Amino acid sequence: EESLQMWDLNKRLEAYLARVKFLEEENEILRAEIQSAKSSPVGDSWRAKYEEELRSLRDALDDAFREKCTAELARDNLYEEVEQVKSRCQKEQAAREEAKKQLALSKKELEEERRAQIWLKERAVQLEKEVEGLLEVHEEEKAGLEQEIMSFSQSLESFRCVPVAFQPVEVEDYSKRLSEIWKGAVETYKTEVSQLEGSLYQAKENLWKVVEDNQQSQLQLQHLEKELAGLKARKEMLEENLARQWQEQRGEAEKFQLAMETLEQEKQTLRVQIAQVLEDRQQLMHLKMSLSLEVATYRTLLEAESTRLQMPAG
Repeated sequence: EESLQMWDLNKRLEAYLARVKFLEEENEILRAEIQSAKSSPVGDSWRAKYEEELRSLRDALDDAFREKCTAELARDNLYEEVEQVKSRCQKEQAAREEAKKQLALSKKELEEERRAQIWLKERAVQLEKEVEGLLEVHEEEKAGLEQEIMSFSQSLESFRCVPVAFQPVEVEDYSKRLSEIWKGAVETYKTEVSQLEGSLYQAKENLWKVVEDNQQSQLQLQHLEKELAGLKARKEMLEENLARQWQEQRGEAEKFQLAMETLEQEKQTLRVQIAQVLEDRQQLMHLKMSLSLEVATYRTLLEAESTRLQMPAG
């Protein structure tokens, strides 16, 4: 029974020794591979290449971040410029409304000046008619006075007595008074006519001034409309440039994000592979230690058994 046990133990020992030898050989192969991977320039070049690629990607990410900051700054500048253009457009619109109001007031003043001119013309015609009527009345009165003077002189010649001195004097005074009245009326009408002519001339000057102001307002309004159209076109162009830059920046950010995710996945994969290799190595070390302990135990048992068998029978 003990011989059978020893034979079984020997078989198991042989199997374990073969297993240990196989594991030691595999461990040596793995150790050699690890050392060669650590010391070989291919591994170093691969690692250096990986680090170089990672460094280049980091630099590209930094460049993208700087470009993003630059684009954001340009976007803020464009936004400020758009706001300035909007405020300028609002000012131009207000100036345009003010010019329209001034144009309406100028048109109203022009209509008033035209009506005043028409009234002055009608008044001048009426005064001319009145002057003509007064001239006719004056001529008629003058003719009547001459006839009265002639009849009175004829009546005086019929008398042989000495003519009375005060009658011609009264007629002359009446004639002088009528002449003075006529002169005063004529001067009054002349003064009024000159005043009307001055008012008419002033109205014409005001009319020309209003027309010139209207033309200037029209020119200024056209200039403002052209400038407003140019500002609108520039605003649309700036908005298109901003949208295009935003789309380009967004596409580049997505590309860099995808690249970073790919690198992160590769990093996780490498980390998992390294952890797997370390775990396999640790298992191999534990297995080697357990086999070494078992071999040592069997060796002790064999030595004890051999010692027991070598003892004398007694």
